[in-house]
Amino acid sequence: MTAPGGAGPRRPGPPGAGRALAGQGTAAPGRPGLNGAVPGSAPRAGGTGPERAGDRGAARPPSRRGAAPWRAAFLVVLAVVIVAGAGWALLGSSLLVVRHIQVSGNRGLPASAVSAASGIQPGTPLARLNSAVAQRRVERLPLVLSAQVSRAWPDTVVIAVRERTPELAVAVRGGFEQVDLYGVVVRTAAARPAGMPLLTAPPAQLRGSPQVRAAAGVLARLPAALRARVLAVTDTAADGVTLHLRRQVTVRWGNASRSAAKATELAGLLRTGAHYIDVSSPQVAVTGQ
Repeated sequence: MTAPGGAGPRRPGPPGAGRALAGQGTAAPGRPGLNGAVPGSAPRAGGTGPERAGDRGAARPPSRRGAAPWRAAFLVVLAVVIVAGAGWALLGSSLLVVRHIQVSGNRGLPASAVSAASGIQPGTPLARLNSAVAQRRVERLPLVLSAQVSRAWPDTVVIAVRERTPELAVAVRGGFEQVDLYGVVVRTAAARPAGMPLLTAPPAQLRGSPQVRAAAGVLARLPAALRARVLAVTDTAADGVTLHLRRQVTVRWGNASRSAAKATELAGLLRTGAHYIDVSSPQVAVTGQ
C-alpha cells in the first residue's frame, strides 16, 4: 500500500496501536484526562483544594493558650497574699488580741480571782490562746467544780464557772469545814453554819469519801420542809444513813433508794410523836420511843 502524497508504502503497526494512540488524545467520559480535569466539567469556584485549605487556616482566631500560665500564676500569688494577711491578722497584729475577760457563774468567788487563776494575759492573740490549759488552772480553785473557757471574737475571753455547793459541815479543831458532795472543803468557818447539817463521825479522808457522798445524796433528795428539820447526819456501814431531826427525833433512812416513798412514810409517822423511826424499808416502817 502506497501512502497519499507520494510517500512510500505504509508499514502496518502492531495490532491495537491506533486504538492506544486514540485513547491518549481523548479521555473517556467521566474520567480525568492527562491534566487531571474531567472533560465537560466546569472549574470549581474558590480555586483549587490547597488554596481553600489555606484560606480556612487564615480565617481561624488567634490562640489564647499563652494567657493561661499568667492567669494561674496570678491566682497563686493572690492566694499566698490572702493567707499571709490572715495569718498576720490572727497571730502577729494587735487587731485580734485579748482585751477583756468575762467571768460568769461565780457567786462566792470574785471575778478577779478567776481571771488571775486562768493565767490569761491581756494582749495575747486569741488564736494562740490555749483554752484547755486555762480551764485546768481555773478548776484548781477550791470553790470551782468545773470551768469552760471560750473565745468571743474579736477581743474577749469568756470563763464560765460552776461553783461547788457546801452540803455538810464537819467539826474540826478551831471551827467547821464545809464540804460538798465530793468531800471537797469549800470554805472554813469559826462557827457552825446556820441551816447546814453536821456530819457526825466523819471519815478520816473527806475528799472522795463514799460516806460523805451517800449522806449528801440523801439530803439532796429530801423535801425542803423535811430537810429544814435535819440537824445532823450519820453514815455507817451497818445502818446506812441516819438523820437526826429537831425535837430529838432519830430517823434511820438507809440508802438513797426510794427516797420519795420514804419521805411520804416519814411525814405520816412524825405526827405520831415517835422519837425513833425506821423507814429504810418503807413497806414495813418501824417506830419507837
